[in-house]
Amino acid sequence: MKKLLIAAAFLYAGFGLIQAQTASPQDDKDQKTWYHKDYATTKVYGVNTQNAYKFLESKGLKPKTVVVGVLDSGVEVDHPGLIKNMWTNPNEIPNNGKDDDGNGYIDDVHGWNFLGGKNGDIDVDNMEVTRVVKKYQSVFEGPDSAKNKENQAKMPDDFAMYMKSKEIFNKKSQEAKQSVQMYTMINNSIPDMVKLLGDKTLTKENLATIKPSTQQEAMAMQVLSQVANDPQVAGKPASEVKTYMEAQMKEALDYFTPQAEKGYNLDFDPRKEIVGDNYDDYSEKSYGNNHYEGPDAKHGTHVAGIIAGLANGSEPQYGVASRVAKIMTVRAVPDGDERDKDVANAIRYAVDNGAKILNMSFGKPVSPGKNVVWDAFKYAESKGVLLVKAAGNENEDIAEHQYFPTNFKSTSDEKPFINNMIVVGSNTNDSNALKSSFSNYDEKMVDVFAPGSEIYSTVPEGKYEYLQGTSMASPVVAGSAAVLLAYMPNLKPEQIIESLVKTTNVSATNGFDKLSRSNGVIDVAKAAEYAYKNFYKAEAPSKSVKKPIKKKTHKAIDKSKL
Repeated sequence: MKKLLIAAAFLYAGFGLIQAQTASPQDDKDQKTWYHKDYATTKVYGVNTQNAYKFLESKGLKPKTVVVGVLDSGVEVDHPGLIKNMWTNPNEIPNNGKDDDGNGYIDDVHGWNFLGGKNGDIDVDNMEVTRVVKKYQSVFEGPDSAKNKENQAKMPDDFAMYMKSKEIFNKKSQEAKQSVQMYTMINNSIPDMVKLLGDKTLTKENLATIKPSTQQEAMAMQVLSQVANDPQVAGKPASEVKTYMEAQMKEALDYFTPQAEKGYNLDFDPRKEIVGDNYDDYSEKSYGNNHYEGPDAKHGTHVAGIIAGLANGSEPQYGVASRVAKIMTVRAVPDGDERDKDVANAIRYAVDNGAKILNMSFGKPVSPGKNVVWDAFKYAESKGVLLVKAAGNENEDIAEHQYFPTNFKSTSDEKPFINNMIVVGSNTNDSNALKSSFSNYDEKMVDVFAPGSEIYSTVPEGKYEYLQGTSMASPVVAGSAAVLLAYMPNLKPEQIIESLVKTTNVSATNGFDKLSRSNGVIDVAKAAEYAYKNFYKAEAPSKSVKKPIKKKTHKAIDKSKL
């Protein structure tokens, strides 16, 4: 699910896991790669990528490739910055229309898409609260009040989820409609902004000399006064302000319009026609197609680049695990909320096909099929697979506002019910305002923070873009974990988590040390040293063992079997 960053400070910004930023105020190599920096020498809370490689190689360790599953919106598998680091199924013959490896999925060369079928691919889907309201409205608030009360008493957990979903649905559906109206008005006022600026540049001093003559111009001036605070367009001529505002409004309308028209629409359901499965039957696994990219792979492609992107031409961007990781793409996240059935199947698919780390940059406030997802978590745990999960972007304490899927069955539990998940909040490159303003937090339920603001990475059509969100922080951790596992293959998920948690660069500024279990931002070089010292075991050299020669015995030949 996406989140926007609109320049004007007073504008409403929606909730979700990703914020979009069309450009960086400092568009250079240093800005594009800031999340790799070493805090000790730069005082920027990067993750110290290069020193991690230097330490591990100084010990004579040789890396083994680690497959990282990206459970997301899809990935542009032929992006120039990703194509060499895409996982390829060694047991599948491409495009022959057969399930060569017998895993139930035909031509799954680079992964699988659980959001598609013979009739295409899902782009926009409902929010989960919409599905819950639609399913239970007649059960708990039907025309028969006596039956309603009976059902409420018989299904207290479902009723509680319904009431929570109804409250969120009513609030968010209204906000989405209001946002479409507001951004449409602002978009329509862009010509007035250009007219008012004329040949002046966008500065507060110049704006003070302009007097609007109509209500429409007054609104345009109000927007301009806010946009003037944005370093990306401050001091720019009207033509550049026009281009910037058009891009921002398009992003906003592209985000809120599908929500208003489809995400919070009780009558909208693309699942049956496109996928063709029974969503409520969680036992179904063999559905979908191999359309790895899907209709909108921006989010997943950006995530994949943070993990394993390779420097491409003049683009300096590279992923934390670019030297050691391969990306397996599993499409399970639409424009809307992911479905629990797809998440559970995506986890099992990735685990069964060799992924050792799964990145999960998604989430939602209710989860009807949480038990099925939790079973998949336990399955991943039994196979020694690390799960990396984004904390979410609501700027909330997730002990008070649950964010699914979660590794705590109850927020009152002292510990997670599994030992193979790490939950990640987002930090900035400003040590004085280290927590990203949008990031969720909790001293028990969030494990670490990692860079997630203004992260430059791959996007479709072979391009690159700055995005931000805990969606970006999570793959930084997934890539860091892949580095540790590549050089020390014996590491268990809980040991990787301990190594990352216990070696963070701690900050107490603005209470940052109270926002997660680790009190700080990961440092993969320090984590590598910790893991090497405490958990690494060199592989025993293989010895050739002479087998005793068995004497041949002669048996009668059964010619009927020849």
